[in-house]
Amino acid sequence: MADLTTNFLGIASPNPFWLASAPPTDKEYNVRRAFEAGWGGVVWKTLGEEGPPVVNVNGPRYGVIHGADRRLLGLNNIELITDRPLQTNLEEIARVKADYPDRALIVSIMVPCEESAWKAILPRVAETGADGIELNFGCPHGMSERGMGSAVGQVPEYIEMVTRWCKQYYDKPVIVKLTPNITDIRYPARAAHNGGADAVSLINTVSSITSVNLDTMSPEPSIDGKGSHGGYCGPAVKPIAMNMVAEIARDPETRGLPISGIGGVTTWRDAAEFMALGCGNVQVCTAAMTYGFRVVEEMKAGLSRWMDDKGYTRTSDFVGQAVPNVTDWQYLNLNYVAKAKIDQDACIKCGRCYAACEDTSHQAISMSPDRVFEVIDAECVACNLCVDVCPVEDCISMVPMRPGEVDPRTGKVVQADYANWTMHPNNPAARAAE
Repeated sequence: MADLTTNFLGIASPNPFWLASAPPTDKEYNVRRAFEAGWGGVVWKTLGEEGPPVVNVNGPRYGVIHGADRRLLGLNNIELITDRPLQTNLEEIARVKADYPDRALIVSIMVPCEESAWKAILPRVAETGADGIELNFGCPHGMSERGMGSAVGQVPEYIEMVTRWCKQYYDKPVIVKLTPNITDIRYPARAAHNGGADAVSLINTVSSITSVNLDTMSPEPSIDGKGSHGGYCGPAVKPIAMNMVAEIARDPETRGLPISGIGGVTTWRDAAEFMALGCGNVQVCTAAMTYGFRVVEEMKAGLSRWMDDKGYTRTSDFVGQAVPNVTDWQYLNLNYVAKAKIDQDACIKCGRCYAACEDTSHQAISMSPDRVFEVIDAECVACNLCVDVCPVEDCISMVPMRPGEVDPRTGKVVQADYANWTMHPNNPAARAAE
């Protein structure tokens, strides 16, 4: 069987599945249950400095976006960092690490953007024996209004400054957790790298309001008739997260910087996709909150089977393999031509493909009186919309045309030599070679 053991920043864990800093990692009881269920590591819910207590709302803390079948697509939260005493958390962290030395245990931290605050808390965290720290520069609500969280993560100069402090006062790995609430994720990643960060993790939650109660006219979750923006996570943010991960992985200034992927990881396939884009491991929150800790069993089993099928013996075999295939639009092969094909045996004659194409696309699907749907090759631009709206998996597929064939839409001979794409003039590597 495939070896799922990972070594991220020198921190060994039995598998690449870590629980992200969030309610599931708020206390010793939860973390012990997580480790017993098989999680490879956890990032302890964010600790703050000693002082005025953190006070969470005593009402709804979550808002959701459901799919048609009530499957949870997105989760919005307005919960703050841990509201338990710092010393209590530190004592629990030390006990858990001592009892589970083979699991990764990272401590998330958020304190004011002052050197003295970081200098004070870091030695206390070090005493727990934890494997490293994660700097929470991402939370978009509550703490950002106090000059922490995303208020720091949105200013590259602050990121670099605080990261340098942490590398000065802490001798184990420092991971910087990045906020997605920014225009270009490369700048904060570069700042973390320049500050000496050992790795970055992303994404933290997306600032959001998920719904409005039209009876009370207040955002959900509603607290005594009022609501606030919160942090959005879950399957819905996965595409945003993967794009940001890929941008960092292929940026010349951060290439090689270890990445811990976060954002909608629900299945083994999600994890494999993040890792193919350069992540050494993944962190999970919403899936555990939706299905419980034992969801990791399916993740581990699925990833192991896929790796066996593909011939990968360890996770490092495929980490980053998709990065070279992420490019800018201008370098896409414009000579590549494909056409949609409908499997008539699989078609259930629902007509979704026809309606979508006829009303909103290129009028490239015909419908006969007895509801047989066929692609009009001369009109098809291979936009893929019919594939996306079809309720039957693999009923419609995109079939590439062979070089030398005549494209009925343009009347031109297909020139693409897909086997020799490395020499295609649109390929940046080929352009550089010239």
